[in-house]
Amino acid sequence: MAEQNEKSFQKQPMIRGVHEKLISKKTPGKNGSRWYKNVGLGIRTPKEAIDGTYIDKKCPFTGNVAIRGRILTGVVRSTKMKRTIVIRRDYLHFVTKYQRYEKRHKNLSAHLSPAFRCADGDTVVVGQCRPLSKTVRFNVLKVIPVAQKGGKSFGKF
Repeated sequence: MAEQNEKSFQKQPMIRGVHEKLISKKTPGKNGSRWYKNVGLGIRTPKEAIDGTYIDKKCPFTGNVAIRGRILTGVVRSTKMKRTIVIRRDYLHFVTKYQRYEKRHKNLSAHLSPAFRCADGDTVVVGQCRPLSKTVRFNVLKVIPVAQKGGKSFGKF
C-alpha cells in the first residue's frame, strides 16, 4: 500500500485494471503494479521511483509532469519546505568599464521528489517543467551528494 500521510487518499491515476503487463510485474503498488516512466535526456530513473511506494503527482518519474526546456545545475541552499528545495546558482558577470568580473547569484525553487534524499550543500541537476506552483518551475532529476571532508575545501570561485 502507498504511503498515506495526506488528508485525501493518494493513488497513481495512471494505473487501471486493464494493464495486464504492469500487473504481471513484481513491483509494489495496487495489485502489484506501479507506473513509472523514463524522462529521457540521459537521466536514469531512480530505484526508489521504481520500487518505492510513495505517491507524488508532481514527480517527473511517477507523476504527470513532462521535462522540457532547460537543464540546470546548482547547489542546495535550503530544504525547509515540504518537497521543495531552494537552489543557488553562482555565475560571473563581466563589467566592461573595469574589464573585470563580479560574482552574482540567483536562487531557484525546485520540486524534490520523495525518490531523492538531499541535504544542504549537495549539487542537483534540475529540469524545467510546467509551473507547479507560484514559484516552482523546475523538478530535481539527479542529486550529487557533497563529499564530506574534515578540512576546508574550495568552492566554485
